[in-house]
Amino acid sequence: MMPNEQFLRMGELISLASCGGTLKKAVFSKPDDRENVRMTLTLRRLGEKTVAQAETLRADHKAMHENIEMPNVQRFASLVEGYAQVNLLTTVGECELRRSKGGKVTLIGAEKLLRALQSLDAPKADVAGNNREKSYILRGDEPFLKLLDVSDASGRVKDKRQSKFRQINRFLELIRDCLASLPVDGELRICDLCCGKSYLSFAAYHYFANVLKRRVRMTGVDLKPDVVQHCNEVARSLGFNGLEFLCMDVNKYQCDEHVHLVISLHACDVATDFVLNKATEWGTDVILSTPCCHHEMNHTIKCEALSFITEHSMLRQKLCDAATDALRLKRLEASGYSVCALELIDPEETPKNVMLRALKKKNFDPDSATAKRLYEEYLAAKAFLVGEQKVSF
Repeated sequence: MMPNEQFLRMGELISLASCGGTLKKAVFSKPDDRENVRMTLTLRRLGEKTVAQAETLRADHKAMHENIEMPNVQRFASLVEGYAQVNLLTTVGECELRRSKGGKVTLIGAEKLLRALQSLDAPKADVAGNNREKSYILRGDEPFLKLLDVSDASGRVKDKRQSKFRQINRFLELIRDCLASLPVDGELRICDLCCGKSYLSFAAYHYFANVLKRRVRMTGVDLKPDVVQHCNEVARSLGFNGLEFLCMDVNKYQCDEHVHLVISLHACDVATDFVLNKATEWGTDVILSTPCCHHEMNHTIKCEALSFITEHSMLRQKLCDAATDALRLKRLEASGYSVCALELIDPEETPKNVMLRALKKKNFDPDSATAKRLYEEYLAAKAFLVGEQKVSF
């Protein structure tokens, strides 16, 4: 594919993400014009319409803005042509364009991103208005936030808890994006596995029961008896009658009813795999899991082809983080789920910001050729990374 075709292809992807509302941002770096430093493209709401706003940071520290009405593939392509590197980030995936000093253009991840952007259930990105503060699902004065020490008695979010407040709201936004995959009526059955202090349990229960006015039965499961006791006391004091907490091993927890939603925040290392195993065993409709540390692969990776990375401890850990989560998604895909990795919150606030999302496919046949191919791909990827060792992921 010629360079001009690559620029046009990237322009088409940016236009598709913009028109579909899935564009988080596109970052343009290594400009040909040395008067520029970089450019960022985001969605902005101007009055009744949404535009793609290009903000160019100049070498003199001034910023220039251009509002681009959509669709406008040619304009996006012309912007791409002026930079040697363009990273497109959307709610369903990413792709990257690179141009070498010799003029060779490489487009990475375009086909996969195109398929994801064309998905009917692709979640929308947040769209800010000019000079408008972000609107959160929670206000901050909800009683459960006060009892969990996120807000003070007057309903003001405490300064040291602002990051937690943003994290909780972002998680609820991700739940909101998945509502189409949950039953529209009847009682919802939800589990928070390895729930810890259970900020998300209380937030999710409040969102469904008090905001959406749904009937909910929710169970949080964790190994710490003091934490579980405290969470049960808080639930009772709030009148959250459909919310309970159990002190037990997630692997031993059984639920005889169909579970519609499984959530998990920062389950440590292989505990995330226990959560995913339990959720797929139940055939859960929606799985939202944010992993924590990734120690197991760091101890078990055995891949000569990647030794140039694994010989450096810091790079080895970063590789194992990404590879572990990629294998988890591949395993979920082989189990009949549409999957993607999303950003939970700004990485400057926490490095543990990857959200694994899995939506159960309707009419998925586990005995089909497609299912078998996906499982073989998962096994091949795992064997490439760790050989024949028995591992949790």
